[in-house]
Amino acid sequence: MHVKKGDRVKVIAGKDKGRIGEIISVDPQAGRVIVQGVNLVKKHKRETQNNQTRQNNAAGIITTEAPIDASNVQLVVKVDGKDVVTRVGYERQEVTKRRADGTEYSAERSVRVARKTGKEI
Repeated sequence: MHVKKGDRVKVIAGKDKGRIGEIISVDPQAGRVIVQGVNLVKKHKRETQNNQTRQNNAAGIITTEAPIDASNVQLVVKVDGKDVVTRVGYERQEVTKRRADGTEYSAERSVRVARKTGKEI
C-alpha cells in the first residue's frame, strides 16, 4: 500500500472529493482505508442488554466513517506551509544494525519518499 495509518491524504474521487483527512485504519487485503471525516455514514444502533460491561450500549443513530478504496486517496505533504499532493516513492538506505552479541553490521532498509520534494516521509 502507498499509504499508512496516520498519513494525511486527499480524497481524489467520490462524493467527498477534495477533502483532506488523516488515515484512521488500513485494510491491505481489501485495499481499503478509513479516513477521518470522510465517507460518513449513519448507523441505527439498538441498545444492548449487557450486564457485564456497561459501556458501548449507546442507542440511536450513530455517525461513523466507512472505508473507501485506497486508490481514491493521494498522500499530502507540507511544502512551504501549503498542503501539496504527491506520489510515493521508495529508496534503499544504508543503516548500521547491531546483533545481540554486540557486533555491528551494515544493512539496507526501504524508506518512503515524497516524489514532489524528494524528502523522507
